[in-house]
Amino acid sequence: MHTPAPAVDATVGYDDIARAHERLSGVARRTPVLCSATVDAITGARVFFKCENFQRMGAFKFRGAWNALAQLSDEAKRRGVIAYSSGNHAQAVALAAKLLGVPATIVMPADAPPVKLEATRGYGASIVTYAKGESREEIAKRLAAERGLALVPPFDHPHIVAGQGTAAKELIEDAGPLDLLLVPCGGGGLLAGCAVAARHLCPSIRVIGVEPAAGDDAARSFRAKTLVRVEDPQTIADGARTPSLGELTFRLILAHVADIVTVADEALLRWMFFLWERMKIVVEPTGALAAAALLEGTVPARGLRVGVIVSGGNVDLAWAAERLIEARRAQGRDRH
Repeated sequence: MHTPAPAVDATVGYDDIARAHERLSGVARRTPVLCSATVDAITGARVFFKCENFQRMGAFKFRGAWNALAQLSDEAKRRGVIAYSSGNHAQAVALAAKLLGVPATIVMPADAPPVKLEATRGYGASIVTYAKGESREEIAKRLAAERGLALVPPFDHPHIVAGQGTAAKELIEDAGPLDLLLVPCGGGGLLAGCAVAARHLCPSIRVIGVEPAAGDDAARSFRAKTLVRVEDPQTIADGARTPSLGELTFRLILAHVADIVTVADEALLRWMFFLWERMKIVVEPTGALAAAALLEGTVPARGLRVGVIVSGGNVDLAWAAERLIEARRAQGRDRH
């Protein structure tokens, strides 16, 4: 399904990201940048992983949520906020709201990963669940109007995009100049913000977005130069099940991103466990998208200095253990 490309100005610049970084100072974690000799040997590149799985609430989403909530008026903070999310944005808004003393309501799918539902409740937010076929956006808009709540969208807002871009700013400040930056892509907030920051700090850098093959709306949109939707994509990368890019994020991606590639779930799972085993970091499937594209060879990087955004680590460990056992059994069958 195609809709015309929206006429939205690219309203997020590097100055917005720099101001967001100041706003986040002392609140968000400056997450570590890790390297792996094994990864460098596999890719023939010098690779730097920006590990947002160590961010507060376990994902980059805290950056955008705090930047957005911190700029609300006192009256808006008193009334409260509402957001819709499959998980990480939910937790991010819930935590930012708790720290700011703001009431939060989150609209979440009934089948969201239990670890994300529990964490969101744990931060004190009220949860409204919805079933497949219902529109989370319409539910959130209706409740916002009925209750006078400020709506905090998951990606298509300049304050959200600017906050997410601080991850790339920190990565380049800590790792030095990069030739290539790989970023996971769902609704495009992280990719758009990181691309703006990276292209400002390293003008010749190539920024590439990575999404699951089953939910390739961004890759299709990028090639068609018009927004394409993929409804309810079936992928283990639950943080990238967004049916389409946002109007603002699409415009920024077209302006600053070199390409968008995809990774199949099978490869994504394999390289996620590789990161667990070799780098000793817990990464969720969506968080491993960029690393998987690099390690799978989807994006050649030999001889380059490469940044990889690891976007989050909020994985259901019981689910992951089952997948790991299945993978080991399959390997055993293949040997015979």
